[in-house]
Amino acid sequence: MSIRGWMTDCSKGDNLRGFWRLYRLHSGAKSRLFRDLFTFLMNRSAHRHGGYVGPGAVIQGEPTLPHGLHGVFISRYAVIGANCRIYQNVTIGEVNRKAPVVGNGCWIGAGAVLVGDIRIGANARIGAGAVVSRDVPAGATVVAQPPRILERT
Repeated sequence: MSIRGWMTDCSKGDNLRGFWRLYRLHSGAKSRLFRDLFTFLMNRSAHRHGGYVGPGAVIQGEPTLPHGLHGVFISRYAVIGANCRIYQNVTIGEVNRKAPVVGNGCWIGAGAVLVGDIRIGANARIGAGAVVSRDVPAGATVVAQPPRILERT
C-alpha cells in the first residue's frame, strides 16, 4: 500500500490495524495497569472510528469490517468467531450480562441487532435490519422480523 493510500485510510478511519493490535495487547496483558492503559487507548481509538468493542469481548481472528468500525457496538460479554463479516451500525448487545456467541464465518448485515443469551451457528447470515433474539442454526439465513401491531389506540 502506498503512503498516500495509508494516509487516506487513516484519515477516513478505515485503517483498523492499530485498533486490533491494541485489542490483542489488551487481551494478553497480565498487569492491571497495562490492561487499564490498553483499555483507555482502545476506547479512544474505537471512539475515533465511531464504534465500541467491549474490553472483555472474545474475538477470534480479525473480523472483516467493510465500513470500518462505524456504528458497530460489540458488548464486553460477546464472543465472535473467526472470519466474520460485520457491516456498519451492527449492535451485538447484552441482557443481564449475557451476550450472543457468534460462530465462525458469519455474515451480519448493516443495522442488524443481536441481543441476549443466544447462539449464532457457523456460516449463518443475518440480513440488514434484522433483530435477532433467538438462536440461529448453522448455515441459516435470518431476515427482518415481520411487523406486528403491539397496541391500538
